[in-house]
Amino acid sequence: MPANPGWRVASLALLSLLVTVFWAYRDTLLAMMGIWWRSETFAHAMIVPPISLWLIWRQRGVLLRQMPQPSPWFLLPIACAGLVWLLGDLVAVNALTQLALVSLLVLAVPAVLGLRVTGSILFPLGFLFFAVPMGEFLMPQLMNWTADFTVVALRLSGIPVYREGLQFVIPSGSWSVVEACSGIRYLIASLMVGTLFGYLNYRSLHRRLIFVAISIVVPLVANWFRAYLIVILGHFSSNQLAAGADHLVYGWLFFGLIMVIMFMIGARWAEPDGVEESATSSLPPGLSGRMSRAMVPVALAAMTLVLLPHWALWSLTQAEATGEPRLRPVNAAAGWQASERGSVDWAPAFLNPSASARQTFSKDGQEVALHLDYYRHQDYQRKLVSSENMIVRSNDPRWSKVSSDVLTLNLADGTSLKLNQAELRGAAIGASGEERRLVTWQLYWVNGRWTHSAVMAKAYGALYRVLGRGDDGASVVLFTERDSSGRAQDALEAFVRENLPLIEANLRLTRSNE
Repeated sequence: MPANPGWRVASLALLSLLVTVFWAYRDTLLAMMGIWWRSETFAHAMIVPPISLWLIWRQRGVLLRQMPQPSPWFLLPIACAGLVWLLGDLVAVNALTQLALVSLLVLAVPAVLGLRVTGSILFPLGFLFFAVPMGEFLMPQLMNWTADFTVVALRLSGIPVYREGLQFVIPSGSWSVVEACSGIRYLIASLMVGTLFGYLNYRSLHRRLIFVAISIVVPLVANWFRAYLIVILGHFSSNQLAAGADHLVYGWLFFGLIMVIMFMIGARWAEPDGVEESATSSLPPGLSGRMSRAMVPVALAAMTLVLLPHWALWSLTQAEATGEPRLRPVNAAAGWQASERGSVDWAPAFLNPSASARQTFSKDGQEVALHLDYYRHQDYQRKLVSSENMIVRSNDPRWSKVSSDVLTLNLADGTSLKLNQAELRGAAIGASGEERRLVTWQLYWVNGRWTHSAVMAKAYGALYRVLGRGDDGASVVLFTERDSSGRAQDALEAFVRENLPLIEANLRLTRSNE
């Protein structure tokens, strides 16, 4: 059956809008493709666009029988997606900018072609969101679940386990749950493939949703068993098997086997395949011509909204400070004496700060160290809040985090302050013959506002940039060595209560001297 005549104008209008999006957001697109290329977790995303295009091609017969009808009210969600991109770029959050980019590409279709056409290819358009590299925020929780299951399973197997945080010790050796053990790559890959499998093999919505739910649960449980089996292999082979990189290979083989079994079982309930059909849509010749002409102004309006965030970003950037920050020493009060060197050679793992400072203070025989990482002109390589910035890395050979929580501290002025508290265990033995342990407190300072939350630090950063106040922010870390006297916590509390205003004044001075 011949295509509706409106498709000629519609195709040109949609193509022009998509080209505008790709050109305006090319840096975001290249950054997303770079993550696909270098990250094993998101390597599967490279095949998402071709699959989506293939799924749309399968529906070409249905599409050509439809009459494109522009939907101008989709200009509002396009504007919202552009705003999300702007806010994400202001605080250098890849997931937000890339999610906004894909949203703009998807929203361009109903804006120019209308809801009826979009309904025929709704799944292929939604499938494009699997191309966005996101989900790493789940990693800490997934690591905890993996450690919980592994420890319980080992104890049920009759193997004694001593656990601290994500590290645990069994008679045959020490193990730790690191990022690669979280199972995030299995979960994301399974969810993408499971969603596609459900769409292609089932016709009813409830069967599709059930299989998607299974594709979430199965890789989680499979990863827990994978971690347990790897430890068991190492234990009974005197750590000759499942050591080094071998456990990653075993993990992928085990995961692949589980996925094959899952798809074989799912295929037993497959429903008849076929391309979904849709009724032909037609309009009177006069109305059809008006609809075709309406596509052009809608596409032009959408192009304007697509370009507007870049103009806003340029305007905000021009008004910001250009100087490099310079941190000055903090002159502590209440009898805290500054010393040149501390007894602990440790620093938080924050990358590419604009300026850093380290000071050590002592009082009544107790030592407290202050570490500041100051950020200005933040971008995707230099930013205060990042998955790359942390108190200690999981592969640090000298220190490991064994516990963490949020602490609420009541200050002298009657206000309360929340801080991120963590305890670190050293690999080396101290002078007393005991394990060295550090107690660390960390919080963010963003343009005069304190917060312990990384999410709120990002939100404050975006707000202040929109208000024209710049993007200055800092990570403030205080730490002291825990000893048998149990005075570490008291020393940190006393130092914060007596010197936090001085630290804030120092940061404000750094910000004002632009």
